[in-house]
Amino acid sequence: MNNKRIFLSLSQQSGFEEKYIQTALNDSWITTGGPNVDEFENKLEGFFEKNKSIVALNSGTAAIHLALILLGVKLGDEVICQSMTFAASANPILYQGAIPVFVDSELDTWNICPEFLEIAIKDRIARGKKPKAIIAVHLYGMPYKIDEIFSIANRYGIPIIEDSAAALGSSYKGKKCGTFGDYGVLSFNGNKIITTSSGGVLVCDSQGLKEKAIFYATQSRDNASHYEHSKIGYNYRISNICAGIGCGQMEVLDKNVTLRRAMHDFYKKVFEDIDEVSVFEEPNEDYFSNYWLSSILIEDDCEKKINREALTLAFEEANIETRPLWKPMHLQPLFVEYPYYGEKIAESLFEKGLCLPSGSNLTNEDKNRIEEVIKTFFK
Repeated sequence: MNNKRIFLSLSQQSGFEEKYIQTALNDSWITTGGPNVDEFENKLEGFFEKNKSIVALNSGTAAIHLALILLGVKLGDEVICQSMTFAASANPILYQGAIPVFVDSELDTWNICPEFLEIAIKDRIARGKKPKAIIAVHLYGMPYKIDEIFSIANRYGIPIIEDSAAALGSSYKGKKCGTFGDYGVLSFNGNKIITTSSGGVLVCDSQGLKEKAIFYATQSRDNASHYEHSKIGYNYRISNICAGIGCGQMEVLDKNVTLRRAMHDFYKKVFEDIDEVSVFEEPNEDYFSNYWLSSILIEDDCEKKINREALTLAFEEANIETRPLWKPMHLQPLFVEYPYYGEKIAESLFEKGLCLPSGSNLTNEDKNRIEEVIKTFFK
């Protein structure tokens, strides 16, 4: 029996990366910036088709940090952040010496809850601390409730940083995720829908903002013949080699989205007659998810010994990787002392949720092994 490890989400070569990498090597562009960086940014700007300016960086975390800087977030300011997310969404708030204010999820998209968002804003304003920004996340590629969240943000004049780290290729009402917020953020970590090995981008509304972001991302070097620095800078620009990988990966973005959505359909079929499991899916036709990670909720059944941990163990015994949903930020030791608004939606999702293998390169044999574990466990 083939017992090779089935991973949650591996990167997959497109076959087009080598020419960009070889050109960089031939031209000795083995540094940050360079022709591949320019081309990668141009490809993404063409993909969005909404007059967006793209800044290619070494991580999505760097992009969130730069967005906070460009919005003027500083020591003591407050920034609202979705609690159900990866730590990289919240850590840059602390980089700036600012205070994260966490908000619970809602059950339709598992993303930031509009009701508790407005409660949080009103309460922080009443305390004399109007939030400087909102970080809203498209969790696992699922768009958040964009109309409701932007209505609230506009009502109170608070800019939105749209964390689309996992949502390249997702859209809402036909408009691509990453283009809604005052700033958008994408990630190209090795497990994402496409990869640059490590990397990310900041999506800006103008060339002027792009130039400001590049200034901060390249150690804030002033316009002088020598090295002059009047602001704190960062080493955040992507390398020409990594950007070359990204150029090649852009060739298969649409294909990878199709394959990830097919994995979601696979899980829908496998679980259709299993009452204890619900598959995370789009609430209605306005939402289009790339289904970066297919995820499920498992209701405990003590009599049948069904729960998330037992299913996780069954997969692991078959050498198949799964992962719990993100542990909410307001429950993390690093953030437990910061304000939180909500009930226990995010907490319940964490306790019941499981991410399943979703890679674009999963074979029929892999799917058969996954299905066998599920059928055997719930038999």
